Amino acid sequence: MITLTHFLVVSACIFCIGLYAVLAKRNAIMILVGIELMINSAVLNLVAFGRYDKVNYGGQVFALFAIVLAAASVAVGLAIILNVYRKYKTINPDNITDLRD
Repeated sequence: MITLTHFLVVSACIFCIGLYAVLAKRNAIMILVGIELMINSAVLNLVAFGRYDKVNYGGQVFALFAIVLAAASVAVGLAIILNVYRKYKTINPDNITDLRD
């Protein structure tokens, strides 16, 4: 049987992979992917705790809310990256030195 500990270990591993992607990558798209991995690990925690809450199903409600927020943040982040690429012709965060118009 899969216990709550299994879910938490998998979630911690996914979070660490996402954190590594955010800290080590030099590409803005990969940084967004790392942020998404961290959000998905939090959603996995919420669903796992909600699985063992038989009364309120609070974990599933919060997980659905987190998924909606993650989708909105990806849309905004991708729009920002596209506008930065249009102006600077690169998505490497180290090459973008100023954001003034």
